[in-house]
Amino acid sequence: MDQLKEAYRQKRLILFVGSGVSASIGLPPWRQLIDEIAMQLDYDPEVFATYGNFLSLAEFYRIRKGNIGALRSWMDREWHQGIEIRNSEIHRLIVQGRFPSIYTTNYDRWLEYAHDAYQVGYVKIANASDLAKARDGVRQIIKFHGDFDDDASLVMDETSYYERLQFETPLDIKLRAETLSKAVLFIGYSLSDTNIRLLFHKLSKIWSKHESLGVRPISYVFSHKPNPVQEEILSQWGIRMIASEDDEPGAALEHFLRDLVEG
Repeated sequence: MDQLKEAYRQKRLILFVGSGVSASIGLPPWRQLIDEIAMQLDYDPEVFATYGNFLSLAEFYRIRKGNIGALRSWMDREWHQGIEIRNSEIHRLIVQGRFPSIYTTNYDRWLEYAHDAYQVGYVKIANASDLAKARDGVRQIIKFHGDFDDDASLVMDETSYYERLQFETPLDIKLRAETLSKAVLFIGYSLSDTNIRLLFHKLSKIWSKHESLGVRPISYVFSHKPNPVQEEILSQWGIRMIASEDDEPGAALEHFLRDLVEG
């Protein structure tokens, strides 16, 4: 924890934000999105959910509809109402933290809205053309799986997901470059999430190639409960697990961030 805090104090800590952060403010689970896909395609939601995982069902939606525009519009509308972002201590701590870059695999806009609410400047980066907007001294919010303002950027169906696995987009190259000189802190992720585990593995391969030069950073993932099996697996990839004893994920994350940002 001391090394993590030192990287944070030196503004050499990148934050990577997952769906657990959005869940903490009441955004719906993936099952609700699957139900909406089913209803838009005139399927019984209970039956439709047995036909595949979210990626394959979203792929089927795209094939049937020709694009994901209507689904994206529904998500954008439903996910951004009835929430007062200033009530989220987690978002306040993120905004007021000393993070030069914040990456997120979340589609929603709540990180941006939180920055707006606290009047903290940022540049949103969701595709290659956005990279030109980056400015020294201004925080970057990198929408790693896309943004509602650009349907083409969204990693939502099987095709876009498999393309993402190549790890060769401009945003991937940016992340690879940043992680050679800065540590990364992952929050809001399930350790069983195959997507984030692949990212861990990819990053560890990059770091190992440069280890002889002495530039391999130490990175971290926060978990709301201990898991000795995952802790050892992550350790071989150069990632340290920070675990809480708090049974409630949202409370555990809030306490951890407060200790890091305000401690």
